[in-house]
Amino acid sequence: MSSSGLLSLCARRSIRPFQLPMVVFQSHKRTLHDQSETQGADSNPAYDFVRRHIGPNERQTKEMLQTLGLQTMDELIDKTVPSTIRYRGTMNIPEALSEHRALKEAEEIALKNEVWRSYIGLGYNDCIIPTVIQRNLFENPGWYTQYTPYQAELSQGRLESLLNYQTAISDITGLPFANASLLDEGTAAGEAMAMCFRHNKRPRMFISDQLHPHVIEVIRTRASGFRVQIEILPIDKMDFSTKDVAGVIFQYPDTNGNICDPSGLIARAKENGTVVICGSDLLALCLLKPPGEMNVDICYGNSQRLGVPLGFGGPHAAFFACAEQFKRDMPGRVVGLTIDSHGAKAYRLALQTREQHIRQEKATSNICTAQALLANMVAMYCLYHGRQGLRNIATKIHTLTCDLAESLKSGGNSIKNEIFFDTLKIKPKMSLDEIKQRAKEKRINLRYYDNGSIGISLDETMNESDVADIKYVFNVENKSSNENTTVSRDFGQLTRQSRFLNAEVFNKYRSETKLMRYMKHLENKDISLVHSMIPLGSCTMKLNAAAELTPVSWAHFNRIHPFAPSTQWKGYVRLLNDLNQFLCEITGYDKISFQPNSGAQGEYAGLRVIRAYHEHNGQPQRKICLIPTSAHGTNFASAIMAGMKIEKVPVDKTGAVDMKHLAQLAAKHKDTLACGIVTYPSTNGVFEETIKEFCDIIHKNGGQIYLDGANMNAQVGLCRPGDYGSDVSHLNLHKTFCIPHGGGGPGMGPIGVKKHLAPFLPNHPLLDANADHNSKDSFGPVSSAPFGSASILPISWMYIRMMGASGLRRATETAILNANYIAKRLESSYKVLFRGHNGFAAHEFIIDVSHFKERTGIDAVDIAKRLQDYGFHAPTVSWPVAGSLMIEPTESEDKNELDRYCDALIEIRKEITQIENGEYDKKNNPLKNAPHSQHIFLHEKWVLPYSLQKAVFPIHFVSPNYKFWPSCGRVNDVYGDKNLKCRVD
Repeated sequence: MSSSGLLSLCARRSIRPFQLPMVVFQSHKRTLHDQSETQGADSNPAYDFVRRHIGPNERQTKEMLQTLGLQTMDELIDKTVPSTIRYRGTMNIPEALSEHRALKEAEEIALKNEVWRSYIGLGYNDCIIPTVIQRNLFENPGWYTQYTPYQAELSQGRLESLLNYQTAISDITGLPFANASLLDEGTAAGEAMAMCFRHNKRPRMFISDQLHPHVIEVIRTRASGFRVQIEILPIDKMDFSTKDVAGVIFQYPDTNGNICDPSGLIARAKENGTVVICGSDLLALCLLKPPGEMNVDICYGNSQRLGVPLGFGGPHAAFFACAEQFKRDMPGRVVGLTIDSHGAKAYRLALQTREQHIRQEKATSNICTAQALLANMVAMYCLYHGRQGLRNIATKIHTLTCDLAESLKSGGNSIKNEIFFDTLKIKPKMSLDEIKQRAKEKRINLRYYDNGSIGISLDETMNESDVADIKYVFNVENKSSNENTTVSRDFGQLTRQSRFLNAEVFNKYRSETKLMRYMKHLENKDISLVHSMIPLGSCTMKLNAAAELTPVSWAHFNRIHPFAPSTQWKGYVRLLNDLNQFLCEITGYDKISFQPNSGAQGEYAGLRVIRAYHEHNGQPQRKICLIPTSAHGTNFASAIMAGMKIEKVPVDKTGAVDMKHLAQLAAKHKDTLACGIVTYPSTNGVFEETIKEFCDIIHKNGGQIYLDGANMNAQVGLCRPGDYGSDVSHLNLHKTFCIPHGGGGPGMGPIGVKKHLAPFLPNHPLLDANADHNSKDSFGPVSSAPFGSASILPISWMYIRMMGASGLRRATETAILNANYIAKRLESSYKVLFRGHNGFAAHEFIIDVSHFKERTGIDAVDIAKRLQDYGFHAPTVSWPVAGSLMIEPTESEDKNELDRYCDALIEIRKEITQIENGEYDKKNNPLKNAPHSQHIFLHEKWVLPYSLQKAVFPIHFVSPNYKFWPSCGRVNDVYGDKNLKCRVD
């Protein structure tokens, strides 16, 4: 409904919002005037970005400090951060650059990378990204600044898109259920392995020796934590008759491009109760019989080639699909259909009880994120092309591959593939040196095997001239003929007969106009940082500046194959070295590994580093991990996956770790203690004074300290984990260092370690054995690509270069100021649970709302839903304390936005008082009925016991001109889980 229509309807119903736009305009005008006060003509342009990143100007900062009874920012920090851990030095980080200069320097770095045509394959293939998708989704802050869709009513757009993604994966693989993506192909295979182990508890896993080598190594890493015995075998050597094999993983087509009929393997495995897992390629499955039609239980792979850049390894959305019987064991996020309070169709995250915050030490997966932005790109790619378009692309690739194979074979080369899709393994006639030289002339990358064979994997970007260049490399005649061929061009019984992508949504957006409008339609249903603050505790949602995001679209960052020769990614070497130096300087650690693809994966990697360290020192018995009960749920899951045993440490009534109990547990397990995990500032949003004591107790008893780096946004420039006792941390680059959340991913969770742990950092089988990042003492890889989602690292590099040391520190100070200002404004309306020694919180704080339930029936969820009517995303709900809201505003929000948020929560508190006083019914009131979507205007008669104005324009700054409308009523979670439906018909 248009604003004019709403105004007309409001007028007919005696609602008077007409004066509100003037109030909003005046507020905006005052903000602009305030900002101009601090930007004189002599200001240094290098600091313009710092001013633009940090929300409050000087006058607002002074006002907020006065509200807290303070005079200066230094006074606030002195009262908040314990003096015993304060960093008094100056971070050795280059001076801040202006946006223009930083982009120029980033461009110089990018151009050090060489973009060659890469036909290496191994699960990574170049593709053509439809420009309409790149511009309207990938580069659109309305899509990339969204948060994870935990508040479904504000997330209907991306949830609908992710359901499209799940449907596409389900259709193409032939399996009934798919999730909303995983991190990468290797970890998806690892999740499948763990799923088998959880399903039947058998101790052995068979892995085909024809899997991609990096996938095999990631599976090995994962399996060792569970003590699952991995056996790498040819398929025909696998014996399942012992009935102790949990699962078997094969690849179809395999890593060398061969397509073999797996029906015999599947039958043998099924006869003996073994779960069958298939790694596959989505484009190949457009032509090949899908795994689901061959009785495969689980199918996984990389969906990157469906419209996502190579990006030197990521971020990419791994796909994961399964049979009916496994649907409630599937890892990661699953989008499902349900109904809302009006009985209309709605979308939500289904089966949320599998989230690790709830499962904790019972989990066999620590996955708590996805690659939502990239999965949405894949979904739109499938809409853009449809079934026939995908088949046409696959057919073109296959035809070019057949023509190439025919020419190579007729030129005297030996083709090792009988049936193939897009990949060939060749025993060349010419010398390897000569082939490499000719490939260099044409700037072509091929896969070189140790035995002298060569692999070639073709992709969507290729045409006849590209094939001609490959023929030149092998010195064969450039001709194409379909007559008298000696190469098989069909797949026989393995040819796909079934249709896919049959749903209407995949067959109606063929023109760019219609697809553009559909993407905008979905975007308009979702709240993001383009609308208002998203104040989630422990999930920092700060500004993702346009200048930071710009380099991600550059070809010299996003068209590099992750296994290209190191001579071609010198720009990435510079980027990685710079970030290593910056992050070590910020944290006090000695070395950074950029391989982990998420915070939870960083936790796992850090804990595996600790295990490897103890084993190297001849103390493999050190497996006990002490974790406070207030910790992030992924901490428990990561420890279990790393093969540790958990002992929980209680917290006291102030929310701090019970140090007496910690000391007792550490002493009890002094001979078997592996580590202690601590979040700092604490999960309760407090700089605990006992942090050094915590570290000392663990160290004294032979353990290491793993510090959860989720709250690093409160520490940068003020204290350094490596200085006050931590041995290893992960760093959420998608939080503290500005990589956006993308509606639930991508993320990056690199780990920093002290010098003694550096030899045990993750390595990678496809990096040079002598590379700086490839220690022989490593426990193994945790991701498919050597440097995780490397193509988004320029975002954090840009942020640090434009902020400089002083800007980074000012950002941290402002984050702490903003949180304490909100806490102060709310303390007369809500109970603030935890504060530090001097009465101040860190960068986040918790308000207790549990006591409302007994008197009014109102709980934290009701307040969260009512906030949507005020135009805001909810804080973190009921975690880490049940019946609470955890609020984190970040440094990017100015005082006006903070005040609007406070005003909204204070007004909601008044509504709760009205329920307490009996003015509203306990079950029929603005909170219980929230959110109020536009559906209410469809009813001719208003029947609720409060005004329409109260429902939809509850405060002065919410007006028809500025209203964000939830696109559905409150979703029905129970209905969705009881009637699980995770695809489009």
